[in-house]
Amino acid sequence: MAQSERARAVGINHVALVVGDIEAALDFYARIFELKLRGRGDGMAFIDLGDQFIALAEGAQGEADTKRHFGLVVDSKEKVKSRLAEAGVDILPGYGLNFLDPWGNRFQVVEYGDIQFSKTPYVLRGMGMDDLQKSADAIQQLTDKGMAPD
Repeated sequence: MAQSERARAVGINHVALVVGDIEAALDFYARIFELKLRGRGDGMAFIDLGDQFIALAEGAQGEADTKRHFGLVVDSKEKVKSRLAEAGVDILPGYGLNFLDPWGNRFQVVEYGDIQFSKTPYVLRGMGMDDLQKSADAIQQLTDKGMAPD
């Protein structure tokens, strides 16, 4: 099959997490992260992440496991770690900062500066985060793919 016959994945618009109760989920996540509610629907809430969002869907709770997870990029992993401790949430082993929310969703938190994931300068500016910098390792990862900043 020729390359032009297939769509190329560009990125992720949103991720949906199943939670047992929307209000309880919004309360829990607001204890850990700064939240901006984008909107609500029937059994749903949408939280902005700049030009992306997380959808919270009320539903049956799944069983937590060690492989299925949601990778979240933050400006400061240490701030998340501190808030998790205040909330009495256990930190799990693994790459990044791992924890389970009350509904069994596993989060893997990584810091923006340490990974190749990048927001455009105007999106960062709109988020009030235009001072975020990439580490040398992250820049090398981008350089290796021909995606390094100028």
